[in-house]
Amino acid sequence: MVAHVLGLRLRMLVAGLYGDARQVARTALKLVVLAAATAIGCWGLLSERGGTAEVAMVVTVLGGSALTLGFAAAPLVAGTVDPLDARRFAVFDIPAAPLAGALALAGVISVPVAAITALAVCAVVLWQALGVPWPLAALGAVLGVLTCALLARVCAALAALFLRERRSRELTGLFVLAILVVVVPVGVFLASLQWGGAVPQQLVQAARILGDSPLGAAWAIPARAADGPGALAACISIAVGTVVALAAGWAALVHHALHSVERPVVARGSGRLGWFAVTPGTPGGAIAARSLLYWLGDRRYLVNLLVIPLAGLFAMVPLLIVGVPVSTVVLLPVPIMALFLGWLPHNDLAYDSTAIWLHLASGVRGISDRIGRLVPVTVVGVPLLAVTVPIAIAVHGRWSLLPALVGVCASLFLCGLGLSSISSALAPYPVTRPGDSPFRQPERSGALPALAQALVLLGTLALSAPALGWGVLAFASDISYAPFALWGGLVVGLLVLAVGVAAGSAVFERRGPRLLEFAESA
Repeated sequence: MVAHVLGLRLRMLVAGLYGDARQVARTALKLVVLAAATAIGCWGLLSERGGTAEVAMVVTVLGGSALTLGFAAAPLVAGTVDPLDARRFAVFDIPAAPLAGALALAGVISVPVAAITALAVCAVVLWQALGVPWPLAALGAVLGVLTCALLARVCAALAALFLRERRSRELTGLFVLAILVVVVPVGVFLASLQWGGAVPQQLVQAARILGDSPLGAAWAIPARAADGPGALAACISIAVGTVVALAAGWAALVHHALHSVERPVVARGSGRLGWFAVTPGTPGGAIAARSLLYWLGDRRYLVNLLVIPLAGLFAMVPLLIVGVPVSTVVLLPVPIMALFLGWLPHNDLAYDSTAIWLHLASGVRGISDRIGRLVPVTVVGVPLLAVTVPIAIAVHGRWSLLPALVGVCASLFLCGLGLSSISSALAPYPVTRPGDSPFRQPERSGALPALAQALVLLGTLALSAPALGWGVLAFASDISYAPFALWGGLVVGLLVLAVGVAAGSAVFERRGPRLLEFAESA
């Protein structure tokens, strides 16, 4: 049986080189890119044979941890169907344990695993050149490759089990967005480091932390040889324990696949549910999906989103003209964007126009409406701030201010969302109707529109005053205020958000008929 599964795996690898010309060209291009990247990585590792153990430790542990994380993320992002999915063998009455072993062994026979095996062999050569016994270096390489291969199998099985019915380009886009939120700040941080002919201590510390985690323990085994028997034994224990845990998890997933009956999938016809297939099947999930469709397809929302970064950049111009240093001015746009992102949904209900009757007629609870409407701005705002905050700090040059800026932005964003949840249900005002030009504003009588906008903005600034004050003190005088700005901003922001959502829910349920009357007359 094992030989048959391995034969299937080999034939599947060769089958990728056959088919129509376009598919073969794409496959060949991927192989060339992967081979080139592997060759560059091997050359980089071998070129460090004359360096120091500290450099080798940073390169192998950080690089190995990143590759391990990539093996976990790839099945979730790609969404490809595994031809050797354990569920396909359920009709053959094969015991779970032998099948799990055969499929795990087949998973090792793949192009990505071959690439990381080549890198692992070069890492063994590197550590041997630096005086580490080759059996110890080889142990780390073997455990590292096994961790990557098993992690890929486990994540692919989990994706097939939980994401099969929800796989869509929207879900893939969310995964890619989450990866960018992690990769971009890390890339900005690495680019800002001053090497000065030596490895920055920040990287050394990060490598040591990752070396004590399941992600990097296997790759850190050769480096721990110099730290004494105790540190080496602990590192090996973590690496071996990670492989054992992944193997046990894989065996459990195979057993579940062979001894469970799948829930039948309802045919969905030729149409695609899009965001409705991604969000949970609850009233709040349905409202979140509908709001995401509006935010990403309605010109009125798109114009508002485009204006926010421009507002942050335009705020820099007068300060630069009067001679304020760029390193100081660059800290201003990100809090401004956080403020307006939190303020943006303060009149979100009015953009629904008469579609608000769907919520009221179906008896949707206020909490579902309030939370569902906050999903789109959260999906847009969190990645935007996660990318721009480290860029601003990198241009400024003082990474010690990062906690303060994060706290200030979190407070402005979360407090704005909390107050907007109340304002959109309590004081909606007329906006451009669906399909009209986003630059055409309706006539508004009274001071309600200006008052609602001002109260949300001023209230957000007032509630964020503690975080803003600590942030200014950290920037101007004492950096020890930075943690106060971080935790103070997070605590106040989350508290205001919770209270705002609860209050907005009560207002929405109480003012339902008035909201429908407003939608009909606006």
